Amino acid sequence: MKKLALISIALLSIVSCKEKKQENSSTPADKIEIETPKKTYAEISHKEGGHWEGREYIEGHFKNVDSLQVPSEHTDHSWFIRYEGPGWENNQIGYRLYLDWRNAIDIFGKRVDSLVLPFVGQDGFDSYHETSDWGQDILKAGKSMGIGGYGRIVADTVVHFQKVEGTFAKVENTTGSSSVHIDYKGWTTGTETIDLNSVLTIYNQDRYTKATLTPSKAISGICAGLVNHGLPLQKKVGKKWAYIATYGTQTLASPPDNLGMAIFYKLDEVAEQKLGKDDFLVIFKPTTNPINYYFLGAWEQEKNGIKDEATFIKDLNDKLTQLETTGSLK
Repeated sequence: MKKLALISIALLSIVSCKEKKQENSSTPADKIEIETPKKTYAEISHKEGGHWEGREYIEGHFKNVDSLQVPSEHTDHSWFIRYEGPGWENNQIGYRLYLDWRNAIDIFGKRVDSLVLPFVGQDGFDSYHETSDWGQDILKAGKSMGIGGYGRIVADTVVHFQKVEGTFAKVENTTGSSSVHIDYKGWTTGTETIDLNSVLTIYNQDRYTKATLTPSKAISGICAGLVNHGLPLQKKVGKKWAYIATYGTQTLASPPDNLGMAIFYKLDEVAEQKLGKDDFLVIFKPTTNPINYYFLGAWEQEKNGIKDEATFIKDLNDKLTQLETTGSLK
């Protein structure tokens, strides 16, 4: 059955886009349309046809939507949103964000080079924690922000999104990228209440996601994090950009295996990089301008992927050089 499911994934997860191609034909070139496989995808899927009983959504079936105003009843393990939030992927890796108070970002490690998210969590709400032909959820986020997740540090404690007046999410799929957009209204941390806009974008090659955070008010302590699993932190600082990274045995695979994770950040946007209780933290300066950073994961079981620490660090150093030169990974 798993082989059949894998074939279905390879065939059905191809979202087509159209490009024009010149051919020797009596048909004019501008009338010839060639379908090519889409290499990125973002989605959000929630249940309908059921009902709320307190914090849990009972019965119903999942339906993909372009946008969602998160219901006030929704929290962690409400069974309402498939794999608990929006997901985004390309042919190398997938990510998801817990669209509740945790607001952590998780990794879907992939053993295949096709798009798989439309099928994740369809055969049991948390089936993606188990090994499958396509891969699995490989990151234990715990109380952290996961990989590249964001929050605010107040009195040495990272505050997640426990107090938010409203959360609205939408997805966007284009020819060369896929994005998740999230608007948080009335996010209260400590004595401050702001609105925050987040855009998470993956491109048609490589493993990284570009994150853009835009606060409505300049406050201190807005931060991004990399979960601390007890591995040594690796850090390299350039003239304009820097990265923090970990590499080693830190997955939910059975047995656990190697995973590399990293955050790239712009030095003039950052007040401090330090160790928090659950995360390696990058703390941004107060601003109302967009804050841009990148994060990525590299799983050793990825098809044609990075298999060792030396190759992982070389990849990070190459990316740092590109950021120093061009200011972008795209």
